[in-house]
Amino acid sequence: MSRLVLRGMAWQHRRALDPLLGTLPGFRALHPGIDVTWDQRPLAGFEFTPVAELAERYDLIILDHPFAGDIAAGRCLLPLDGLADETTDHAFVGPSLASYRYAGHVWAMPVDGATQVAVCRPDLLASLGHDIPASWDEMFALGKRARAVGQSLAVALKGVHSLMTFFTLCANQGKPCGIDPDRAFVEEDAGLAALAAMRRLLSYCPAQALDWNSIALHDAMVARDDLVYCPAVYCYATYAEADIRRPLAFANLPGLRRASPSGSTIGGTGIGISARTAHRDAAFAYVRYLMEAAVQRAFALYHGQPARIEAWRDEALDRRFGGCFGNTLATMEQAWIRPRYAGYLRFQAVAGDLIETHLRGAIGEAALLERLQVLHARAGAE
Repeated sequence: MSRLVLRGMAWQHRRALDPLLGTLPGFRALHPGIDVTWDQRPLAGFEFTPVAELAERYDLIILDHPFAGDIAAGRCLLPLDGLADETTDHAFVGPSLASYRYAGHVWAMPVDGATQVAVCRPDLLASLGHDIPASWDEMFALGKRARAVGQSLAVALKGVHSLMTFFTLCANQGKPCGIDPDRAFVEEDAGLAALAAMRRLLSYCPAQALDWNSIALHDAMVARDDLVYCPAVYCYATYAEADIRRPLAFANLPGLRRASPSGSTIGGTGIGISARTAHRDAAFAYVRYLMEAAVQRAFALYHGQPARIEAWRDEALDRRFGGCFGNTLATMEQAWIRPRYAGYLRFQAVAGDLIETHLRGAIGEAALLERLQVLHARAGAE
């Protein structure tokens, strides 16, 4: 029997692609006339490739929520309002679904739940006799102890990852950055405190921290035996699985001024449907399938990071990932949604590089904050 084939675009990591492929036989069994094929793009492509461009060629797109403003303005995806009623938000961890609701519509359904949390090498932490830090002051004490024995802290601050950590530190202080381009981007005291903390953290990290994205950081912590702890990185729970050389352990975000996990900049992924698809009913059937609690639980069996709250509260799945879900749920529940206005991605691309440039010592604090404000206002106006 011939099958209708939906084309999808995902991103390149076993956390991303493996659960889509692993759960596909179940969908084929329920819908024998429909198949799905998946292409993948690198993390940088996931962060910046315009969804409108992908929607020209693909029926299904795994995307990041900051594209929501551009999507709403251009209507390149179909609204998924019929899949999300007033009770659906509570079916997903933290503000996962809320992050895709913009301008009166839901533009994607969550399939992967993540936010910035702490990660450590539990064996190295134990050798130092130090508890997991609950605050940045505790982390700096750990950094001093680690440095005394030739070890380091870690962080991923390449480009956009610098901006994400800046966002998190401002929101954790109770002064989140502006999400509307006609409002101030950042309160000066919060911005200066965030930058000072990032610079101090770098003094305990290897120089490569400014070249790492979140995947590179996890890879380095697994491969090397000198990186003890990172306070804020997008969680990849699969690095806590038993097949990893040195499994990592995840914990709640440490607070900058006090022990609070609030304000972490939410990430994760959602699945959207191209407005140009010729197979609307089939695409909706597949998205409904991926939303099911049982399918989301199965994601975790294929190295995935489900967005459904039932999977995060499943004790057996949590054990599979070294307690990651239970240990970081408080951070997910108090996560912050970054700007999503039309044009925001232009700001994100430049702002991350500017903060990285500051951390490399090439631009001062005052000039940086002024340029970020101008960029923020200009991106929303263009």
